[in-house]
Amino acid sequence: MSSVLYRLGLACARGRYLVVALWIAALLAAGTAAALFNQGTDDTFTIPGSESQDALDYLDRVFPEFAGTSASLVLTVPEGQQVDADETQKDVADAVTKAEKVGQVAAVANPFSDDVSGAVSENDQAAIISVLLTVGQADVEESTKDDLTAIADDLAAEVGDGAEAYTGGDAFSDDIPGLDVTEALGLAVALIVLLLMFRSLIASVMPLFTAILGVGISVGLVYLATAFATVSSTAPMLAVMLGLAVGIDYALFLLSRHRDQLAEGMEVRESVARATATAGSAVIFAGLTVVIALLGLSVAGIPFLTTMGVSAALAVAIAVTIAVTLLPALMALVGEHLRPRKSKRRKKQPRHKPQFGRWWVNTATRAPIVTIAIVVLGLGVCALPAADLELALPNNGDATEGSPARETYDVIDEYFGPGYNGPLIVTADVITSTDPVGLVDDIAADIAKMDGVASVPLATPDPDGDTGVIQVIPTGDPDSAETKDLVTELRGKEPYFLKTYDAQTAVTGLTAVGIDVSAQLGSALVPFGVLVVGLSLILLAMVFRSIWVPIKATAGYLLSVGAAFGATSFVFVQGHFADVLNVSSTGNVISFLPIILMGILFGLSMDYEVFLVSRIREDYVHHGDPHRAIETGFVSASRVVTSAAIIMFSVFAAFIPDGSATMKPIAFSLALGVFIDAFIIRMTLVPAVLGLLGHHAWGLPPRLDRLLPVFDAEGDALVRELRLADWPAPGSDEAVAARDLRFEDDRGRTVFEGVDIHLARGSALVIAGAGPAGKTALLLALAGRVPAVKGDLKVLGHVLPQHARALRPEVEVIECRREPDPGPIIARALADGVGLVVLDDVDLVLRTAARDHLRALIGARRNAAGEPVSFVLSCQDADRIGDLIPADAEPFALTAQTAEVAR
Repeated sequence: MSSVLYRLGLACARGRYLVVALWIAALLAAGTAAALFNQGTDDTFTIPGSESQDALDYLDRVFPEFAGTSASLVLTVPEGQQVDADETQKDVADAVTKAEKVGQVAAVANPFSDDVSGAVSENDQAAIISVLLTVGQADVEESTKDDLTAIADDLAAEVGDGAEAYTGGDAFSDDIPGLDVTEALGLAVALIVLLLMFRSLIASVMPLFTAILGVGISVGLVYLATAFATVSSTAPMLAVMLGLAVGIDYALFLLSRHRDQLAEGMEVRESVARATATAGSAVIFAGLTVVIALLGLSVAGIPFLTTMGVSAALAVAIAVTIAVTLLPALMALVGEHLRPRKSKRRKKQPRHKPQFGRWWVNTATRAPIVTIAIVVLGLGVCALPAADLELALPNNGDATEGSPARETYDVIDEYFGPGYNGPLIVTADVITSTDPVGLVDDIAADIAKMDGVASVPLATPDPDGDTGVIQVIPTGDPDSAETKDLVTELRGKEPYFLKTYDAQTAVTGLTAVGIDVSAQLGSALVPFGVLVVGLSLILLAMVFRSIWVPIKATAGYLLSVGAAFGATSFVFVQGHFADVLNVSSTGNVISFLPIILMGILFGLSMDYEVFLVSRIREDYVHHGDPHRAIETGFVSASRVVTSAAIIMFSVFAAFIPDGSATMKPIAFSLALGVFIDAFIIRMTLVPAVLGLLGHHAWGLPPRLDRLLPVFDAEGDALVRELRLADWPAPGSDEAVAARDLRFEDDRGRTVFEGVDIHLARGSALVIAGAGPAGKTALLLALAGRVPAVKGDLKVLGHVLPQHARALRPEVEVIECRREPDPGPIIARALADGVGLVVLDDVDLVLRTAARDHLRALIGARRNAAGEPVSFVLSCQDADRIGDLIPADAEPFALTAQTAEVAR
């Protein structure tokens, strides 16, 4: 991948003007398409297949008045007056008549009607006019809301004497999150951090520009998707928040690598290509983990959550694409202006200037067990409040204070009780009854006797007498544990109602739908957690070729998530510091927060793990000293990781002060989670654990090392390829060049080591060795069939093992143990234009005719195109194949490294 990115970065640098123009055109196209086809967001949270949703869909067909959303007009009179006075009842009747004529209104319930109960407060100071609409919440027109509000205002004016009217209900739930000035403060902090890091205005502005452009395209595509999919209002805001954070960070990583290379004197275009290949590889890996985690939100099986995950994943994917295409073009466009200036002062400073990063890592690793204990115990204590975490969907009680929906919610709560803000609907199949009205009344009477039921104000069959609808008012508020228990109990009585009344019942309504959504999201946390943890173990094992590094990284991620959950519960559920953060209501958090936090924080924690630990691993590979590697790698990477974490924290935190009830806890948990993961886990716990493990932190069992594919997240393969570009000598035409080759078997035993080979094109090499000398393994390594070989190896111009796939069609491998006459196979290979033929156990070719044919082919050493072909032969004893060996063949003796190596 790093080689592909190298070529991509070079191409973008050469075509920089075209690349910039294409991305700007993409922004304009996405914005135009969103403006033309945007259908608006829809915060109707549903779970297809759940009891509540199935019952609601059924009502939409047979009794549509109860399937749509509703509004509430609440009239209150001052103390000492009664809302049921004769004159007031006439004014209310007039208001009901007017409301019935409003568009989208299906029915209006007069609180003083004989068919309605519980619509007048016990103190006779308030009355509710319930308005049923024909459409769902997302389809309520503004004109409908305006007309109902005007009717309520006229009613208050008609009643007079201090009377007030409030208009609210689900139809007025429009607390859609939006951007404001506080988000700009997050970008301002990011700019300051970038200025302190780069000391260059041009370099500091570039990450902001690319991130904002990427977010613009992402949001445009999300709003375009509303034309053919249901998208919640949280989805575009999540895309903005995540797109800005990762967009700035990914650009920071590439730009930092580019400027470091420029400071070393590298030419601009070459530096752009190398930065794209090395840091770009890490960016693609980091972005891939975030995208996979976000797409993994679909495991919950909830459409709106899947849409949110896809929207956020789209923003991350675009941020990654911009980082490896647009940013290289901009870096080439700016050219020498990004090259850091050499400071005369720096030359006078001591060469080993003390650094805070070096002090920090030395402190963390001085007593690693103490550091680990402090971090684990501290974060464990922070996670304790997570046990009280309550999940619920947002309702009007979470709306902004002073909004019509919130005021109406509070008034209903004050005069009627919390349950009136979240009524339940029980449906009953009464099609077989001869007295549907009486049957529905009987069921309602039974329900009214249940614990947790405040009242049953409405019980009626539909006009056709097929389905009964019973409105149930709980004693608790919509997201309380009491209401959840009542829903469970009502559903548990389904067999009783079926046996007693021969009526199939179901519990539905927006409150029941919200409870079902929260329950399913809660049940999805465990499988999603298993998916994320398993994925992190595999991905990190692929990158770092280690067992302990992924285990340590995953354990750190779980500590971060637990502490973030605990802090979120501490503020938003228990209510501590709620006033400081402008939290309008406490007691629960939005039900999809945990799974969103787990998915996003997983990807971000893997980012910091890769950027930090890869530098430590690089030093360890080169020098073999684990403690020196921790200090050197930490000091090298900590500045960039610190800047990236501060930027991401600032972007997330900027959404907290004036954020909506939906976005505020998400932003809070992400900001705190990033802070904990970056500074406490990755930059404190990780060095301590690596220091404790020492050499044991690195290395995989050979068998597992072979099974796991290699993911070059830091572009090491390209660095190695560039290093070997002129090896063994500039313009060299060697078929095989090997230096210090070594290979271990599945049990960690050395098969061969210290192998040096230089074979010119058109030459032959004989590898001879008695017993289990590892000849077969060496031949397969030269043919690109053994990916785990160590050392430097170049065959037919291909650097191995990263270009083994490209080499294999150019090499023919023949096992003479199985092919007693290899001549025809070699002839076909030469006709196909191969450049290298490898013959294992060639001394087993015994037939005279076969040996003569083989001798002729080896002697010619040309393929059908007339190009030179090299031969590598292995045998037990070179004397036994004297007649096959050309006079100019190079002998190579291979000795067994272990007596137990199988052929």
